[in-house]
Amino acid sequence: MGIPWDDVVLIQKGKNSGEPSVITVNCPDKAGLGCDLCRIILEFGLCITRGDISTDGRWCYIVLWVVPQHSSHRLDWESLKNRLLSVCPSCLVSYYFNQPSNDSSPASVYLLKVFCLDRKGLLHDVTEVLCELELTIQRVKVMTTPDGRVLDLFFITDSMELLHTKKRRDDTCEQLITILGEYCISCELQLAGPEYESQQGFSSLPPTVAEELFSRKLSDSGACLKAVSSDLKKLEKATITVDNLLSPAHTLLQIQCADQKSLLYDILRTSKDCNIQIAYGRVSSSVKGYRNMDLFIQQTEGKKIMNPENQIALCSRLKEEMLHPLRVIIANRGPDTELLVANPVELCGKGRPRVFYDVTVCSKNVRDMHFLG
Repeated sequence: MGIPWDDVVLIQKGKNSGEPSVITVNCPDKAGLGCDLCRIILEFGLCITRGDISTDGRWCYIVLWVVPQHSSHRLDWESLKNRLLSVCPSCLVSYYFNQPSNDSSPASVYLLKVFCLDRKGLLHDVTEVLCELELTIQRVKVMTTPDGRVLDLFFITDSMELLHTKKRRDDTCEQLITILGEYCISCELQLAGPEYESQQGFSSLPPTVAEELFSRKLSDSGACLKAVSSDLKKLEKATITVDNLLSPAHTLLQIQCADQKSLLYDILRTSKDCNIQIAYGRVSSSVKGYRNMDLFIQQTEGKKIMNPENQIALCSRLKEEMLHPLRVIIANRGPDTELLVANPVELCGKGRPRVFYDVTVCSKNVRDMHFLG
């Protein structure tokens, strides 16, 4: 009638330092499962170095080789396993005849207020604690005062769905107070009120900047292109070959591109949003900064992608995600310099994992760089 629940997700840790750990998922298939698994793995600060994906449309088998993004990274493997299990469909036979609705109520948003003395790396240190606690940052407001103090407002959701408990809230504040030490003045965590909803959809970006950040295609003179000019040679080598002759039932995509963080997630997210099913996929290890992928795909109705226009549209979308996974603009507004980063969002509303974390890492490592608002 199925397989033991503990065997749905298996994690084999690397025996020696630097060796990849292997995550194996064996469960019924569902649309976008690979994307969901990759997002969770990235949220835990892991990088995917290799991958094998196989499914017959009803059952899937996924093997991913992962390494920590940072050698000092602390990882709760049991929590990772539980999170991966949470997105895997039931292994019971009855699953096929009585699938539950995918609709779920949105997670409750909580407001974290951190008031403290300002110092370099403060925002990243708070962000790092929130990531380790599996808290997702939805919105941040930073306010500094002339006397060297800062009030950080974090609107967050809880992947563990435990923030409604006093213990979870107290533990979060205690860890933040410990990390901030003598710089911390106060730390409060409560359910967000109307102030969060009132800020939804609000943007102070000038129209020209917004167009540069969010348009589907980059302009020839855009700041985004300047930001990646040093890597243009690698970007030009990104290729996608479409083959409909090798397999009688699937279209083969052969992808070669520069390696980058979250590459497999970007490919799977794009496939999910385009309603493309991956029947078999192999992601090779990075060689001299480049990575190869072979993906056997079908449309949702189980057919090859034969229409040339559809092939071009899919390849263009995939190449765009490989070449420009993030949009970055540095602009001046008054006395301050603004760093603007735009990242893709899945159709379900979930954004690219750990973007804000990575931005704060960079800000902490760059001398005299501070967040002012």
